[in-house]
Amino acid sequence: MFGPSKEIRHRLQKLETHLQNESPLLVDAVKGFRELDRIAYRLGLLDKEQSFATQIPWWPLVSVLGTYSAGKSTFINSYLDYELQDTGNQAVDDKFTVICFSSTEEARTLPGIALDADPRFPFYQMAEELEKVAPGDGARVNAYLQLKTCPSEKLRGYIFIDSPGFDADEQRTSTLKITDYIIDLSDMVLVFFDARHPEAGTMQDTLEHLVSNTISRKDANKFVYILNQMDATAREDNPEDVIASWQKALSQHGLNAGKFLTVYNQKAASPIENETVRERFEKKCEEGMAEINDRIQQVHVDRIYRILGNLDKMAREIEHTTVPRLRALVRQWGRGVLWRDLFAFGLIGIALLGAAIAGGLFQGEANYAPWLQACMERANENIWYPLTGAIVLFIILFLVHHGMRRFSLRKVLRRLQNENTGTVREQLTSALKKNTGFFHSIFRPEVVGWHRFTRSRLHNLLEKTDAGIQKLNDKFTRPSGANEPGQS
Repeated sequence: MFGPSKEIRHRLQKLETHLQNESPLLVDAVKGFRELDRIAYRLGLLDKEQSFATQIPWWPLVSVLGTYSAGKSTFINSYLDYELQDTGNQAVDDKFTVICFSSTEEARTLPGIALDADPRFPFYQMAEELEKVAPGDGARVNAYLQLKTCPSEKLRGYIFIDSPGFDADEQRTSTLKITDYIIDLSDMVLVFFDARHPEAGTMQDTLEHLVSNTISRKDANKFVYILNQMDATAREDNPEDVIASWQKALSQHGLNAGKFLTVYNQKAASPIENETVRERFEKKCEEGMAEINDRIQQVHVDRIYRILGNLDKMAREIEHTTVPRLRALVRQWGRGVLWRDLFAFGLIGIALLGAAIAGGLFQGEANYAPWLQACMERANENIWYPLTGAIVLFIILFLVHHGMRRFSLRKVLRRLQNENTGTVREQLTSALKKNTGFFHSIFRPEVVGWHRFTRSRLHNLLEKTDAGIQKLNDKFTRPSGANEPGQS
């Protein structure tokens, strides 16, 4: 009754098998998501075709964002040592491209539906999300997404996402929606700016979204800001002015000066005749690329922290945010039903009382109206007559009460639609419908599925998640400075 569908069980089993040799902590995380799913099934937050484990990517995910002509695709080709992405000074690709490893020698390009229908990849069911923010775009998922496979060994174990130029005018609403989505999913986000266009002040909207809206995030450390194609500035009278201009623009949006890298593609760079300038630029570029490579290598570890962190976050949100909000919605629904019942039953009672008074019920038998006299005589002759009347009245009251329950639910759901968006709204809607079912009283003190046993299971899950993070910490930290037993 509260379990997942056969498809979900099979999918999670395949995920565990895939992760078995890679990381025991991730296998434990899958089991943790299974436990969280069971709690959510009981609360009505998920249906049997859903799982929290399918809402996050399990593979290390590196996203590449930036403006048109900022060198994003050129960087990806250089890093992979494979000419996969088209490059050029103008916009050459207006789609989000998910890039993954393939053992076949030939690279392939697959349509966006390959991502939308496969839960193993980012953008699973993205068509539904697009439809919410831009009606009609959900059917055009192939216009926004594509999947590319590549035999580069540097891709093995990673997923890269190349984005279209951020400053696109067409499809902007949907592009921003997808951009925010991949930022949330990614373990590392490379944000590219074009050093050849130093008029940073004209890019206020882009800087606002890619800098101001990201530096205050809790996971802001996953962002790397890159001033690319610095070789073009070597021909300037004072190339340092270009860097200073960008530093000023970025600092105005909250990013401290110097907290970004300056790089360029040395293979495709224009010759720098001044040897001193060339050596300085090459050194700075090599330092930047080395840091980027180190950060990408670190993504495997960051991915484990991200997944465990998501499990911890989802579990805590259920107890501290979702259940209290659901409880408030159920009580709001119950109060609405109660007041509407009192009003409706009061009208029925007034109508019955008015009919009784009009029939002379309180004036003695001599003053009974003919229709009332006939009813009283039939009641005296056959006990089933008043009993049938009582049953009919009960059915009427029941139907009125049921109608008030449904009407009150629609009112609460309408307010919920305006207050919440996305997954939160869907989960609360599903759980609210479960709590307002036919057999659930409006006076129920607690939401369905939330009791001492559920809270205990949730707390045990949180303890296991914290223990998993501590195990991961023990691999990289030793605050006391002492070695563990058996270590030299």
